[in-house]
Amino acid sequence: MPNVSMPTGQDWEPVNVGRSGSTAKSIAVPKSAKELTRLKEQGKIVTEKKFGAGTNASAHSSSGVNALKLEESDDFKHDKVDLSLSKSIMQARTAKKMTQKDLATLINEKPQVIAEYESGKAIPNAQIISKIERGLGCKLPRPAKKPTVKAAAGSGGSGGPGRIGGTIVSQGGPPKRR
Repeated sequence: MPNVSMPTGQDWEPVNVGRSGSTAKSIAVPKSAKELTRLKEQGKIVTEKKFGAGTNASAHSSSGVNALKLEESDDFKHDKVDLSLSKSIMQARTAKKMTQKDLATLINEKPQVIAEYESGKAIPNAQIISKIERGLGCKLPRPAKKPTVKAAAGSGGSGGPGRIGGTIVSQGGPPKRR
């Protein structure tokens, strides 16, 4: 049988990582600015200027666009509880000699919800307002409904059904009784 060397899985040959002793020439690094400019003029050194080096350019590249978006979003504000509603909740609760926690446990809500409604910071929710009404045993002032765009663009402002080409068009809902 011929003598065949089988790989054993390990390589015992020496490997140089980084500098190799005799084959590489030592590169002279310029030590002053004058020497650096002289080597640049001779064409021995080429430098590149990196734009935005050392910064996170992706986070700051479109700052003007983001600032514009923030300014545009000022129009979108959510509704808050009316001052008359918050005062009436507070007056009815104190008239029944209840704490905010007592009212909250009575209507199965968190005490923070009652505190937000009384301070005027809560977003009005009809279900929670009706729970508070049942818990206090009185009617509370509801926020006025804002006119929708669909109703405002209706039939010329008469309030009733409009006419389109001889046919009567109503706003929807059941017909009125006469």
